[in-house]
Amino acid sequence: MCHYHTPMIRAPSLLQVPRAAFSIEDPWAIPDGCVPAPLKASDSGAVPRLRTSVAAYHDGRTLYALFWGADDEEVVASMFQRDDPLYEEDVVELFLAPDETDVYFEIEISPAGTIFDARIVSPAGIRAGMRVDVGWTCEGLTSMVRLDRRSGSEATLETLVSIPFESLVSSPPPPRSRWRANFFRIDRSSAHGDAYLAWQPTGKTPADFHVTAAFGELEFE
Repeated sequence: MCHYHTPMIRAPSLLQVPRAAFSIEDPWAIPDGCVPAPLKASDSGAVPRLRTSVAAYHDGRTLYALFWGADDEEVVASMFQRDDPLYEEDVVELFLAPDETDVYFEIEISPAGTIFDARIVSPAGIRAGMRVDVGWTCEGLTSMVRLDRRSGSEATLETLVSIPFESLVSSPPPPRSRWRANFFRIDRSSAHGDAYLAWQPTGKTPADFHVTAAFGELEFE
């Protein structure tokens, strides 16, 4: 029998989203003033085996999120159709709530560059009773993925996600405005077991990311 723990309820943590230009010459660069935030074990908040972080910035039109993660090179990514159940394999995920947390957007990118995007309606803020609209499409979303083995025995997996604001809201967020959000990573491993990571841990066992009470805040500059 699976037992669910009550999620940790706390004041939302804040991630600053500075305004900076995207560099087509070096898309993997993190702009000055953009501080990466570490991801932790989604159930306990412990430091994970695979160090992972996420950084976010915007240029007034587009939100950029760059995931960086250590990787054991066992990449599990066999799905290539949009809205395939990527959460069954390796994936990074963004949950973005521009307004109230009873409606938010879920965006996932696999190491193969496959996209899952959906609009979530969750009146109770938990998985029970939520409705997933996979017919929603994040227009203009682009992604890039690279696996870097140059660091010796430890590989790194990087994922860049570019999300036009107009695909989520009617107008870009003004300075000092805030959105509720969370970021996640799933890594499947036959040798070490599956890892579920979160910027803001949800405190759920088995892992469950759809806990809006755990969402942090993005503050746009």
